[in-house]
Amino acid sequence: MRVVALGDAHLGRSYLPYTTAEGVNQRERDFEISFEAAVELALQQEPELVVWLGDVFDHPRPTYRSFRIALRALARIRAHGVPAVVISGNHDTPRLPGKGSPYSALADVFPDVHFAHRLAYERVELPGLVVHAVPQMLTVEATLEALDEADRSRSLDRCNLLLTHPRIPQVEPRYADINEIEVDAGRLRSDFVLLGHYHFHTKVTKGMWYAGSTDTFSFADDPDAPKGIVVLDTDSGAARHVTLAGQRRLLTLPSVHAWGLSPADVQAGVLERVATIPEGAVARLYLEGVDPEAYRLLDMDAVREAHGQALHCKLEPQFSNVAANVELPDLGSMPARWDRYLADQDLTGFDRDRVARLGHDYLSHAVEGAE
Repeated sequence: MRVVALGDAHLGRSYLPYTTAEGVNQRERDFEISFEAAVELALQQEPELVVWLGDVFDHPRPTYRSFRIALRALARIRAHGVPAVVISGNHDTPRLPGKGSPYSALADVFPDVHFAHRLAYERVELPGLVVHAVPQMLTVEATLEALDEADRSRSLDRCNLLLTHPRIPQVEPRYADINEIEVDAGRLRSDFVLLGHYHFHTKVTKGMWYAGSTDTFSFADDPDAPKGIVVLDTDSGAARHVTLAGQRRLLTLPSVHAWGLSPADVQAGVLERVATIPEGAVARLYLEGVDPEAYRLLDMDAVREAHGQALHCKLEPQFSNVAANVELPDLGSMPARWDRYLADQDLTGFDRDRVARLGHDYLSHAVEGAE
């Protein structure tokens, strides 16, 4: 069976203060376009099954706009006559049971699509294939129980495909994320495993792959790694990554090595670099060893004019000869500071007492280590 997998799309995520002519955040629109293109690319592969591996939405309460994008995509798949299985991820799963899920509303509209989003393992039987769907859970323990149930439910006469959305320690993370569930790859027992969560496509071990995201959301997502979809042939056991084209570029310019340079030389180096940014790209430029006064004297209007063809360019100064005297707080006062900080935070959907307790525990361990 030919299975096509889409990883994280994060519909509704927005970055940078730029909008389209219609008033939509430009990066949010970029991610929508990439997701829609990924769905079309998936259907071009003539799949016998399409799977979404979680975090289609960036939030468990997506905007009407994001919800409509997903709805249209499912309608496109249904019109193509292809079965689909969808699981929830760490971003689009409600933090508390009973809060409702955006996938519940989609399930009402698309009863023929198999959704796994109710904090429970789902088994989907298809001709020649059994899909074991383990969506995002609230705890590691619940995740392991669901994975064990999936293991016990494996078919003996059909191919087994496990879909889930964990953090695997065997793959080096690029950053920490919210509500991650870490599971060792050895607990994922199936003939084949397709994973959501990491934003770059990678093979974890034999028969196990992260699909990767449908776009590069930030520099932490490894802009040099291509984004796209994964096509799995369960007969041959081969999986290939099909790259999406035409996405907005994120690039890091060659650094300006500013140690010992005059303000005029620093300015010239910056202007030379930013003038090379391709049209519409998002770029960053490191100024290594720059003197704070030389950085302060940069003509930012000239810099903006030089990279006018780019969507955005961020200068990243790494200052030299900077020594600051910082008065550190007394360690014993940290728990009280933590309580004051939490008092001003919106923790809707979170257990405030548990967050406070965890903070106290972490601070206690840190203080013991420091002393």
